[in-house]
Amino acid sequence: MNICILDAKTLGDDVDLSIFNKFGNVAVYKTTAPDETLERVKDMDIVISNKVLMNEKSLANADRLKLICIAATGTNNVDLEYTKSRGIAVTNVSGYSTNSVVQHTFAMLFYLLEQLSYYDSFVKSGEYAKSDIFTNISRPFWEIKGKTWGIIGLGTIGKAVASIASTFGCKVIYYSTSGRNNSPDYPQVELDELLKTSDIVSIHAPLNDKTRNLITYEKLKLMKNTGILLNLGRGFIVNEAGLARALDEGLILGAALDVLENEPIKENNPLLKIKNPDRLLITPHIAWASVEARKKLVYEIYLNIEAFLKGEARNRV
Repeated sequence: MNICILDAKTLGDDVDLSIFNKFGNVAVYKTTAPDETLERVKDMDIVISNKVLMNEKSLANADRLKLICIAATGTNNVDLEYTKSRGIAVTNVSGYSTNSVVQHTFAMLFYLLEQLSYYDSFVKSGEYAKSDIFTNISRPFWEIKGKTWGIIGLGTIGKAVASIASTFGCKVIYYSTSGRNNSPDYPQVELDELLKTSDIVSIHAPLNDKTRNLITYEKLKLMKNTGILLNLGRGFIVNEAGLARALDEGLILGAALDVLENEPIKENNPLLKIKNPDRLLITPHIAWASVEARKKLVYEIYLNIEAFLKGEARNRV
């Protein structure tokens, strides 16, 4: 079998990719540009790709291709209708990053809520050494116990966040973007009510027609001015221009984003030019990427290939 990994850089240098050698000859590419894909996949039986587009244009010459392994949960980088018409099997991996994303959710919250950037800078700048008191409470923060945490998207990750938030003593409410997730454990509310009553709002929903541009400037106006917004779903769920305006106007206390409309971020993104950058935390889509999650992802891909070669339909899309 000929196998290639098109964007191994997204998996990390600390993850062992040699396990795929069991299946045949493996070509590993750190990254693959759109104009390189056609040539790299043409003699492959199996292609492993995280974000490289797999469609008619890129697969036109891939006559031997039997299996595409998506190194992610989302399938939007593969034209599934086209691969079906060609008889090319497609697999993905779900659930591998739940713990990592949940952990990152709380890391982002506490970084913003407790003003950690400011206080760290206060000490390291030498200002604390000049202080006439032992502490500094110029940037107040509050405890999350007793506060309302609103979750948009109560899937596997949303439920895990809800469980931990409850352990901290939060009242958890949720809005189901699909209308299908009904949990007896937490009150389900409409989006406007969630935004109006929550102290913390975290997004864990997929991007689709119902969630695209869900959180606009007008929706942000509904939030408390002490509210914090966390987006760990998909970038286009939050309107970035609207969020930048809301932060500049002090409509909410702060926001943390791990996902953006364009990744990597564009230099003219309005979020990079807000008046009070300490109100905003942006991480480069890393919530999924703990060492443990990436190792699990690679091993799940290995199992998907093994199952395919045995004729089993494991994680077929």
